[in-house]
Amino acid sequence: MEKEVRVRYAPSPTGLQHIGGVRTALFNYLYARSQGGKFILRLEDTDRTRYDEKYVQNLYDTMAWLGIDWDEGGSKGGEYGPYVQSERFELYKEYAQKLVEKGEAYYCFCDAERLERIRKIQTENKLPPGYDRNCRHLTPEEIKANLDAGKPYVIRLKVPLEGETKFTDHLLGDIVWKNEDISPDPVLLKSDGFPTYHLANIVDDHMMKITHVMRAQEWIPSTPLHVQMYRSFGWEHPEFCHLPMVNGSDGKKLSKRHGSTSLNEFRARGYLPQAIVNYVALLGCSYDDGVDMYTLEELGKKFKLEHLNKAPAVFDYKKLEWYNGQYIRALTDEELYKWTLPFITGTGDACLEINPENPQPKPKVGPEYSGVAMGDDGEPVCVDSSMNMSSADVKAALMKLMPLIKERLHFLTDAAEMVHFLFTEPAVPPKADIIPKKIDEAKTKEVLENAIEFVKQLPSLDHEASEALAKSYAEKLGIKLGDFMMPIRMAVTGSRVSPPLMGSILILGVEKSVERIRRTLAEF
Repeated sequence: MEKEVRVRYAPSPTGLQHIGGVRTALFNYLYARSQGGKFILRLEDTDRTRYDEKYVQNLYDTMAWLGIDWDEGGSKGGEYGPYVQSERFELYKEYAQKLVEKGEAYYCFCDAERLERIRKIQTENKLPPGYDRNCRHLTPEEIKANLDAGKPYVIRLKVPLEGETKFTDHLLGDIVWKNEDISPDPVLLKSDGFPTYHLANIVDDHMMKITHVMRAQEWIPSTPLHVQMYRSFGWEHPEFCHLPMVNGSDGKKLSKRHGSTSLNEFRARGYLPQAIVNYVALLGCSYDDGVDMYTLEELGKKFKLEHLNKAPAVFDYKKLEWYNGQYIRALTDEELYKWTLPFITGTGDACLEINPENPQPKPKVGPEYSGVAMGDDGEPVCVDSSMNMSSADVKAALMKLMPLIKERLHFLTDAAEMVHFLFTEPAVPPKADIIPKKIDEAKTKEVLENAIEFVKQLPSLDHEASEALAKSYAEKLGIKLGDFMMPIRMAVTGSRVSPPLMGSILILGVEKSVERIRRTLAEF
């Protein structure tokens, strides 16, 4: 009988979840789902200097936002818990001691001063760095004397001095590593009783019955050490699959210099989780069926290790933007309202932390740009009391706008500026902004004068008839349709970019639209 597939995502809560970690989590999750196995979420929180509870919460929030549901760990617990390394320290001490008893590890009493002296000698003589194994051959009597004297110690692994370590990677094939190139006798248990990453990782993977370790290729140099540790314990190591790197367009590892990298940034910049999941699932993985759009459930059925590519994946922000637009247009009006409201009101996702070092400007979201805030009752309210709009009026107007803005949104953040004309009285734009390039001031004034009668006829017309009427006015004035529509758009919405004009006028109302056109005409 084949073993149940058990995979894990085990981040260190020392920073916000980023796109590389999310891809690792996603691939592990998809593999578990494709094999009917289990996906475990584990916290490797041994780095207490950089640990912060907000990063733990960010992990759970990110997984929930993406729809990646784990089977064990976190609040779900499980039979192999606890799933937080800081709650397992006694276990690590026990297993480090077992290695000492087996002769596979040893006590090292070298103090910081001696270790620093060795580092300087190695640097000055251009020798390979690493511990010189000074305590590896202490006699039992010397060890006992040091322990009886209460001398501080660490526990180090005995790495073989000769030979090779071999393992097979699902993606890269057989990998052979000379033992002399493995970190010389690394520390497993520190003098304060804290485990190092390597000890905690190996013990946890074994005790939690992890069958497959899927992680980034940057972990390949650590894998021979891990294989040696499994051998020292007498355990079978899991299968390894080191995932292709995620690079920026310049071929270097993806980082903040390329753009957004933390999931908080993507959320605050108005991406949908469906778009992130779909695009990230294709980074370094292909499905050979010519399809671009997949749901998370579909990906879970189709994912195979054989679909992974050896070459690094390039993160293409334009391609992700395309996916985002596709998923936005697939939303119902009600769904789009739900997703855009936080950005229109400047709440929720719009308030998530944005990397201050990221050169991209913050999105224009919230009441300053939309004219809509979130009321104490959780319903949208118009910030301009002179507009005389109830919360119900605001929601009704926004719902009417959803089908109009849907086709024009690249990001959810675009919505705030697109709706502002309904909830604020825009200032009359400067003449230079109102006058189209191909016509003059006199003709623009004529357009606005004709626009009053044009607008008054719209409520009785359907879309096609409205379009035909606009064309007839443009022909009568001897101008192009765009030159007829632009001055009206500027007068009614105060912006060159807005939802479709005729629909916007009908939602705003003929009376209010005519009033704004007359106000603009007064400047000519």
